This record gives sequence, C-alpha cells and structure tokens, in this order.
Amino acid sequence: MPLLLLLLGLTGGVVATPLTAQERPRVHIVATGGTISNRDGGRLTADEIVGLVPAADRYAALTAEQFSNTASGALTIAQYIALARRVNTLFRADSTLSGVIVTMGTDTMEELAYFLHLTVRDPRPVVVVGAMRNPSQVGFEGPANLLGGVRVAADPAARGVGTVVVLNDEINAARDVVKTDARRLHTFNSREVGVLGVIDTDRVVWYRRTVQRHSARSEFDVFAFDSLPRVDILLAYQGAPGDLFNAAVDAGAKGIIVAAAGGGAISGTQSLGQRYAVDQGVFVMTATRTGAGRIPPSGPLRDSTNTETLRRRTFTLAAEDLEPLKARLLLMLGLATTTDRDALQRFFREY
Repeated sequence: MPLLLLLLGLTGGVVATPLTAQERPRVHIVATGGTISNRDGGRLTADEIVGLVPAADRYAALTAEQFSNTASGALTIAQYIALARRVNTLFRADSTLSGVIVTMGTDTMEELAYFLHLTVRDPRPVVVVGAMRNPSQVGFEGPANLLGGVRVAADPAARGVGTVVVLNDEINAARDVVKTDARRLHTFNSREVGVLGVIDTDRVVWYRRTVQRHSARSEFDVFAFDSLPRVDILLAYQGAPGDLFNAAVDAGAKGIIVAAAGGGAISGTQSLGQRYAVDQGVFVMTATRTGAGRIPPSGPLRDSTNTETLRRRTFTLAAEDLEPLKARLLLMLGLATTTDRDALQRFFREY
C-alpha cells in the first residue's frame, strides 16, 4: 500500500474491509474555492480536491462539481442564494444522496454555513469544510479536514443535524460556530455550548443536537426570492457617531444590527441615529459584540400604550444569543418574508 494512502487510511479510521460500490453512501462535493484550493500557481478544481482524499472510498462514493473558485469574502449574497438553491435541488433530485459537502474559505465560513443551515430544507447533512493552510504550505490540513467531512456526511447519525462545520476533527453546529483565530488550525469553536461531536479513528462520535429550528423545519424558501433586503452592522464604541445610522438608512438599509457593548449599551450619539432609523421605518436590532451572551427582547407589542413607545418598539428587535454576523443573515431572511415585528422577533427566538 503506498505510504500516503496508508497514512490517510490511518487518520480516517481502523483498517476494515472496504465497502462495495453498492454499499457505500453517496456524498456530493460542491467546491466554491478558498484556501483549501488556493495552491501556488492556480486554484485546485473540484475534481482535484476529490483527489486529495484517496482513502475516502472506504466511507463514501464521491462526486463533485465546481460552483465557484474564489475567496470566501468574495462570495455575494446572490451567490449564497444560488448555492442554497443548488444544494436543495441536489437533495430533491436524488433520494439516495447521503449528504453534501461544501468546500470554501474559512474567513466567512461561519456566515455561509449558517445561511445554508437556515435555507437547505432537507434533513440530510450539509458539511462545510475548509483549511487554514493552502496546498502549497507544509502541514496543509485540507485532506484530513475533507476526509473528516466525508465521514460526517456519510454517517447515518448526521441526519437531522442541519449544516455543520468540520475542521480539526471537530463537528460544530453552523448556528454556534465562530472563527476565533486568524491563523491557528484550532480556530473554529462553538463558544460555551461546545462541539456537536468529534471524528475519531474508529467512528464519528456525537454528543448533542441543535434544538433550534433549521433545515427541514425552516420556513425560509430561497426559491421564493432572488435578492434579500439590505441589513448593515454598526459597532458600538466610545463616542460612536449616530450619523452612521443616517447614512445606512439613506443608502437603503431595511435593517441595522447594532453590535452593542455588553448587554446592549451604545455610545456617543448612536441613540439619535437609532431614533432616525426608527422614524424612517427601519428595524434596529441589538446584538452583543462580546461573542457570547443573550440580548432579551422587550416583549410583545400589545403591552405598549404610549404612542412614541409603541413606534420605537415596533421597529426595535433583540438578537437573542446570535452574534451580529449571523443575526444579520437571519434578519435579511426574515425581512424577505415579513415586516411584522412580532414575527421577526419570533424567528430569533426559534432559530
């Protein structure tokens, strides 16, 4: 057995009798680019990425397609919608497909993963995989991450988990995962709630499930719209100017996420900016910039009697425990569905 194949086999699990072609689960890879494909002299294609994991045929039969081949930060919201449509179509067209892997860059991985978590309406898993080092660097971990992704996508126990991020032999839920380090391989984690599971030599080990709504239980239909309303994020910091709210509103924002300090504090003249946004009928949502913790909502509108208070509360929302980047995506999807304040707040309670 060639040394590379032997090593990959040992990292993937205990050597066992290979499955026949008929026994192997089918896993489809959708390549979008990112560091995992970004070798010196040109990016790897989808087929070349499949070639990184010769040991994968022990666990699944792989097929692949090229969706894009670019940095994750270059992907647009229009491409997010198109990718979600493509994955939905793959599942609808093939009942024998075990799961789909999306390869991409890690810089905005938590955002695209959460978008797919909300919009791929199927119980089969979507596994997002990338790499912190590129194929031309010593210690390129792309093959190990991809093999781990194949094992998760092929695992029957992955049904119902929604979209997950797999790197460094860990499985993180798309809703909870964040990138925490610009360089290190262990960059992705799920804050205080922990990983969903790990990928060990003998099997994929699951520890928990995400109880919030997602995937097959989602209300968001990406075939019902071609674009999403603009939602911007503004950071609270000492002396922050409120006129940035005015600029966002005047540029066409339908929602603004405030990455507030602590439990919701703002600074400078931001309160004036918030008032301007509300007066223009723009939703203002408070999230926390701390990376963890919950911003509770103010309650249903029926409890308000004062006219000014009612209007302010009509257009103010709380992000619950979603960090600002993910709150933005959920609010965009919500605003494409409804402009009812209580309905929008419900999305953040349930998703």
